[in-house]
Amino acid sequence: MNGFDVCVRGRGAVGLSLALDLSRRGLRVALVGEPMLVGARAGARADVRTYALNAASIELLARLKVWDALRATPGAATRVIDMQVRGDGEGELAFSAWQQGVAELAWIVDAAALERELEQAVRFAPHVDSVEAEVAAPLLALCEGKDSTTRAALGIEVERHDYGQTAIAARLVCERPHQGVARQWFRAPDVLALLPFDGADGQPGYGLVWSLPTERAQALMAADAPSFEAELNAAVGSESAAAGTLRLAGERAAWPLRLARARRWFGRLPGHAERAWVLLGDAAHVVHPLAGQGLNLGLADAAALARVLGEREAWRPLSDERLLARYARERAGPTWAMGRMTDGLVHLFARPGGMLQELRNRGLTLVNHAAPLKRWLAGRALRG
Repeated sequence: MNGFDVCVRGRGAVGLSLALDLSRRGLRVALVGEPMLVGARAGARADVRTYALNAASIELLARLKVWDALRATPGAATRVIDMQVRGDGEGELAFSAWQQGVAELAWIVDAAALERELEQAVRFAPHVDSVEAEVAAPLLALCEGKDSTTRAALGIEVERHDYGQTAIAARLVCERPHQGVARQWFRAPDVLALLPFDGADGQPGYGLVWSLPTERAQALMAADAPSFEAELNAAVGSESAAAGTLRLAGERAAWPLRLARARRWFGRLPGHAERAWVLLGDAAHVVHPLAGQGLNLGLADAAALARVLGEREAWRPLSDERLLARYARERAGPTWAMGRMTDGLVHLFARPGGMLQELRNRGLTLVNHAAPLKRWLAGRALRG
């Protein structure tokens, strides 16, 4: 089969990380997809996404020899020291790295910078070859994202719930230093997050992720920059005193939100008894971005699959479904739990006013004063 052990489809952060992790374990990888190396393509829109990476994701990137270079790049990574969560009433919840006994709660990284560093690492990986089309290998790993065409061609069913919401992402500049504090508001019917993120010039700023009903989001995307900024600062309200006036640093991006989960994560390729397929990342599961865990789940998938394949019995082929079942079992629990948690929070804060509003805000405050529960929640977020 052309000498390749695994064919990886998808060249985002999950696919690149999987290829690198398999390579360091001595497996020969064919990587399908168009490289996105230095600079944007002519006419391409700037990538304004930011990722919140937990400790487990940082450890993976460090093993892949990517993290030190990313952290050293100006404007690529910013540390989160504290997190403040507010409800749509008096409820509030706060986490701090000091209370958790860690150096930071998370790192906010530039999506494009992360993919560039991963691409650079792939260029020097000894067992990874970039190819233009899928090649025959014992295992086909699908990392194509939530709208995977290969998954659809294989007829894999996906349980899907569209929220009727759209997320708006942007880069912001602010008047005052953010001091490493991430801020989030849960309010019916929107969720707004300001993630501390400094520009390459050292200018203090934030990565914005604002989830709103689609009609409202469309109106905000159509608004000019001054109008959008006015709406954003009004939404932040009195909390704007901590950051000062927020201004757009560039373009805005938007995408529809959904909860999704593939019914099957692995199987035999039709007509090829000796070949199998497996799903990772958004091709396998999609969650609401309110907890910032989407990429962390995908990177954990890549780490788990690489380890399972690398530690397999010498006699067991890479296409063995019992081998792939080990990976699926390991990842089923964490991905299901994160999906349920984020979905529950979306529905909990979906309706304004009334007794439900009072109860959810009391709940936030109760959790804030329950130290053991807070430690458990923070630990889940840090380790995935």
